[in-house]
Amino acid sequence: IITPNVVADWMYQPVIQTSQIGYHPAQDKEAVIEMDIRDNRKETAQIIRIDADGEKVVKNVTPANWGKFLRYNYLKVDFTDVKEPGLYKIKYDTSVSPIFRIDNDVYARGVWQPVLEYFLPVQMCHMRVNEKYRVWHDCCHMDDARMAPAHNHIDGYDQKEGLSKFKSGEVVPGVNIGGWHDAGDFDLRIESQAGESYILALAYEAFHPNLDVTSIDQINRVTEIHQPDGKNDLLQQVENGALTVVNGYLALGRLYRGIICNDLRQYVLLGDAAAMTDGKIGNEDDRWIFTEDNPGRELSTAAQLAAVSRVLKGFNDTLSVHCLDIARKVYASTGSGNNRALFPKVQAAVELYLTTGEQPYMDFILDNQELIIKQIGRIGWYTARVEKQFAQMKNKKAKAFSTAFRKALTGYKQELDKQVQETPYGVPYRPNIWGAGWDIQRFGFQHYFLTTAYPEIFPKAPVFNALNFILGCHPGSNQASFASGVGAQSATVGYGLNRADWSYIPGGVISGTALIRPDFPELLTFPFLWQQTEYVLGGGSSHYMFLVLAAEQLLKQ
Repeated sequence: IITPNVVADWMYQPVIQTSQIGYHPAQDKEAVIEMDIRDNRKETAQIIRIDADGEKVVKNVTPANWGKFLRYNYLKVDFTDVKEPGLYKIKYDTSVSPIFRIDNDVYARGVWQPVLEYFLPVQMCHMRVNEKYRVWHDCCHMDDARMAPAHNHIDGYDQKEGLSKFKSGEVVPGVNIGGWHDAGDFDLRIESQAGESYILALAYEAFHPNLDVTSIDQINRVTEIHQPDGKNDLLQQVENGALTVVNGYLALGRLYRGIICNDLRQYVLLGDAAAMTDGKIGNEDDRWIFTEDNPGRELSTAAQLAAVSRVLKGFNDTLSVHCLDIARKVYASTGSGNNRALFPKVQAAVELYLTTGEQPYMDFILDNQELIIKQIGRIGWYTARVEKQFAQMKNKKAKAFSTAFRKALTGYKQELDKQVQETPYGVPYRPNIWGAGWDIQRFGFQHYFLTTAYPEIFPKAPVFNALNFILGCHPGSNQASFASGVGAQSATVGYGLNRADWSYIPGGVISGTALIRPDFPELLTFPFLWQQTEYVLGGGSSHYMFLVLAAEQLLKQ
């Protein structure tokens, strides 16, 4: 029985929202103050520096009134001109922000690295994952996989008749390698596996981060956290995703939909992934492998594999060749009769052209100029990389494409400005019952490619704003960083494999603040709210890592 109680004179305490990590001296710095809509007080915000001698007010700021968003009124505190390295906090009336840093190396250590140091290794399937004396999970799912029967299974898996050369229940050999559990569950979805590898591959191309703190032995199925092996960790993780996608294709003769447990009792398992099956091939506890007829998803995977093949060249040449070969075959054999398939076919043509430089892929892009221009907000970020090449060509059709593309970008910029101004957070943000963190990270990731290709059109600010949103500058009274283990206050109760322990995996990034309709932003410290605290593959943590690396790079320009 719930009995409501109203306190007539209750007033929401102002909440000061900042990045839990802090700020580089050279970047713009804005705190957001979330206020009760009835609170008409106009206080001065104090920027307070904390050092060995105590606390000192270094700047008084009269907050600017931003206006109403959701159920609150918002103020903004600009302290961009505070540049001296050190520890700071912001005070407004009786409210105080979490402590944060201003420093040149604020993004350099312990911010993006946990994604590669912990989260991705822990999520690896078909491996034993050790961290010195700790075992995160034992070698798992070596009995993968039996062909799924034709029926509508759980969690969106729906096997149709005639889409596999294997009979129902028959063992599909060679698919027990690579992949990551996604992520509170233990299944391998094609979009999470190829999509994760794709984001990591683009991060490697853009930033070439050099990190080697993990040993990954795919032959002996052992991952050792905090034990270098002389190989780039990012490339090893790109490889891990490619292994499951490529071996699935080689076994089935087509892309898989995914691999998932075969009953609900297994599906709700928490803890050690090795306890899900007995490791003996061909019996009743084996996971099922699914196929599907989904041209859009198949073409998206082709695009992702084409990019992955570029960064694996010279690291794992055999796997690189397989990735490119599969991308070519899927592209050639998959139609694009509707826009749901045509959009990803354009992306596949873009990535294949960037990988091969071959004329047919360029021709397909140029032939679809009208679609690309109309959907510039959706397609522009990845097409920008080929447009930069087209602009240098003498080909008249390529020149015309380039001119029309840049004109369309200007129109998109005006639309984007309106969306950004709809919220006090400087990013397009329309709250939903799901936490919007993943969407905002994806937006920042995509915007990076526009601002680096066209700095005269697109500002850098949205990249930093998206990162700040994830790191604590977001609606609601919970000011936590969505990145577990990153920041003075972070999401240390997450919807991951260890959620029953009310625990977390460093580097995992939760879905974040959700909307209780009609207008209440909520982020609870509770591990079973997947719509607020779930980790994910194919985005989430990898988009977050990309944003941190992007911020570092953009600050050097």
